[in-house]
Amino acid sequence: QVQLVESGGGLVQAGGSLRLSCAASGRTFSGYAMGWFRQVPGKEREFVTCIRWNAGSTYYADSVKGRFTISRDNAKNTVYLQMNSLKPEDTAVYYCGAAVYYSNYLQDPTAYDYWGQGTQVTVSS
Repeated sequence: QVQLVESGGGLVQAGGSLRLSCAASGRTFSGYAMGWFRQVPGKEREFVTCIRWNAGSTYYADSVKGRFTISRDNAKNTVYLQMNSLKPEDTAVYYCGAAVYYSNYLQDPTAYDYWGQGTQVTVSS
């Protein structure tokens, strides 16, 4: 069993930055990938970015390319999301997910086996 705990959300003005963290605990995470998704009320969970744990390769949604950066700390079993140049449309609850098995569809939330509780990010205009 893997537990994921997100932190770092909050209220920020447009153009500002936030860094989210997602710590995996319960057992040493030796899974395939971790990803960040976001969700606003009434909409489906939207892919933001993901990182393959061993290879370190990353993928981004077009809407966040050049502004957001995902990184990992293997020793701490933690993944980070650095968000710069934030826009009001980035406002959402951000979730991290852990995919235990190989998948070619890491943009799909069904590829992930564990989820954190979510952290609210609000960007004011």
